[in-house]
Amino acid sequence: MRGLSRASLAEVEERFNAVAGSADLGTLADELFAIADLFDREHGLRRSMSDVARPAAQKAQILQVLLEGKVGAAALETAVAAVSARWARAGDLADALERLGVVAAAAEAEAQGRLDDVEDELFRFGRIVASNPELHRTLADPAAPAQGKRELLGSLLGGRATPTTVRLVTQLAVHPRGRSLDGGLEEFGHLVSAQRQRLVAVVRSAVALSEEQKQRLATWLRTSYGHDVHLNVEVDPRVLGGFSVRIGDDLIDTTIAGRIEEVRRRLAG
Repeated sequence: MRGLSRASLAEVEERFNAVAGSADLGTLADELFAIADLFDREHGLRRSMSDVARPAAQKAQILQVLLEGKVGAAALETAVAAVSARWARAGDLADALERLGVVAAAAEAEAQGRLDDVEDELFRFGRIVASNPELHRTLADPAAPAQGKRELLGSLLGGRATPTTVRLVTQLAVHPRGRSLDGGLEEFGHLVSAQRQRLVAVVRSAVALSEEQKQRLATWLRTSYGHDVHLNVEVDPRVLGGFSVRIGDDLIDTTIAGRIEEVRRRLAG
């Protein structure tokens, strides 16, 4: 988001934080997703509600009339704060509401002591989708019926993943909002991790790491970056030996494959 929208997001987050504590967080997440989807679907409404020339009080009144009795108080107050703010572009309004829906879902998982499960499940599901082209095509197809996607995800994840993971993956598959499925899973994964102000490290290793190795690596990364780090470990025989760690744009590569590639680059140069 641009500067104006980032400032507005901070204001809306402040209101969200003030009202979310008294709400059922799972329901709040669903309602914020539904409002974001409404703005995506109704372009005229989105333009009207994000129009900086329209008085904030007027936009708030219109939205209250539209949503009264259809969503809970916390979702309504958050949405009213969002339409009362100023956004650099109309799409940022829906982006902000969806983002807060993810935060609400993550907060519910944290309260249940299952935030680690959600992080792991989002990562693993992303790898499953990436390795199954037919599944990827089905879930990423914008023309595929929404109910069919819900039923497919229910059969794949029902009883195997937390309700929070099912909620987030379903939102991405049914309402991609211009994102790739892979990109959406990564984006939501970072938002979930941020619930505890943690960084996410993707570790690729030729063999599975032991719990002791994971703990030592996490401790070293925490010391290096000054934040707790959640490890998503992927076993990949192509790395030959050693491991690589990617955190954002940073890459730490100790793999044999990485060293071979570096030698090739030097020889080519």
